[in-house]
Amino acid sequence: MEVMNFLNEITSRHPEAISFGPGRPYEGLFEVERIGEYLDAYIRHLCDNLGRTREEVRTLLFQYGRTSGHLQELVARTLRNDEGIQAGPESIVVTVGCQEGMFIALRALFAGPSDVLLVSSPCYVGITGAARLLDIETVPVPEGEDGIDPGALRRTVTTLRAVGKRPRALYVVPDFSNPTGTCLTLAARRRLLELAEDEDLLLLEDNPYGFFTRTGTCRPTLKALDSQRRVIYLGSFAKTCFPGARVGYVVADQQVQTRDGRCTLLAEELSKVKSMVTVNTPALSQAVIGGMLMTHGYRLREASKAATDFYRENLTVLLDCLERLLPPSRREAAGVQWNSPEGGFFLTLSVPFPADNALLEESARDYGVIWTPMSYFYPDGGGRYQMRLSLSCLTPDQVAEGARRLVSLLDPSATR
Repeated sequence: MEVMNFLNEITSRHPEAISFGPGRPYEGLFEVERIGEYLDAYIRHLCDNLGRTREEVRTLLFQYGRTSGHLQELVARTLRNDEGIQAGPESIVVTVGCQEGMFIALRALFAGPSDVLLVSSPCYVGITGAARLLDIETVPVPEGEDGIDPGALRRTVTTLRAVGKRPRALYVVPDFSNPTGTCLTLAARRRLLELAEDEDLLLLEDNPYGFFTRTGTCRPTLKALDSQRRVIYLGSFAKTCFPGARVGYVVADQQVQTRDGRCTLLAEELSKVKSMVTVNTPALSQAVIGGMLMTHGYRLREASKAATDFYRENLTVLLDCLERLLPPSRREAAGVQWNSPEGGFFLTLSVPFPADNALLEESARDYGVIWTPMSYFYPDGGGRYQMRLSLSCLTPDQVAEGARRLVSLLDPSATR
């Protein structure tokens, strides 16, 4: 919460600065006129395909709805087409964005003070923030160049159990993670699933960026590979449709036993938690997203091609500009280096001096460029000499100019 407040404050004080801070989609990809088209498409679906009367449609759109949502069948079809995930509609809960999905999953899974949530280090602040609000202990696991280190994960689990803790689940973003942009190899995904089975762990897989590959290569999600139902899949339409709808979902097909001995799906238990948090996901938002899914034949990967091309170009422009302005000899002398993600919205840049709030203030004021200190994303401390650059909400020209301004901060001689 402090992170977002500080970044917003910096941005408001320096509106002329180019910001590599926000991880939101590029607004130029949205068409306001299409919202009505999508809503009309969904209403036609209700009437023509499902045989709903005008009164029933009115009730569905204007009243409180089912807690678990009314898009499950459409989401299930889309997941089969896009990800090869075989999820029954009954295993899906439609949520108010992915953030609610995280919150209700944590609330349902963590029962006592010995239960521990494992997270990568660095890690997306939304999951650690949700855990803090629920008073759930988080334990970081180091992330390497290719994502979370399976060996370190196993050692962490062993250490925690030795002191009476119960590692309950691991939160992981396998594709182009926030903040580092790393991507798990296929072999690493299989090892992670095997480890989860061996160690009786659940995996909370978050997949907001999987479509946006720079190389054209897409790896299967953990959930698509999940033969033992170890993965709870957290999805969102924020990046693939539009964030203002605030529609996400959770796939929770695990069998659980209730206190009265009844067997049910975890999704049903999540729905109970949701009923006490948001009651239901707004019906109009669901209708617009439903219309989008139908209009695009339940294939968002194909529908997102323009966005994928846009983010690919931005990432390529950023990497090319950094390479041109700071070639190997110059960046070695300056002590600067960066990773080269295979896709997504983010890149990590390392510097030889503290990339802290004071430097960020100077950067925005004197150089006209904003970035995010990586220290915000390390639950165990770290990242002091790193910056996160987000390229998603800028034009290619802005990315190029922002890179020039940033390099002038990092190495003033490089842009002369």
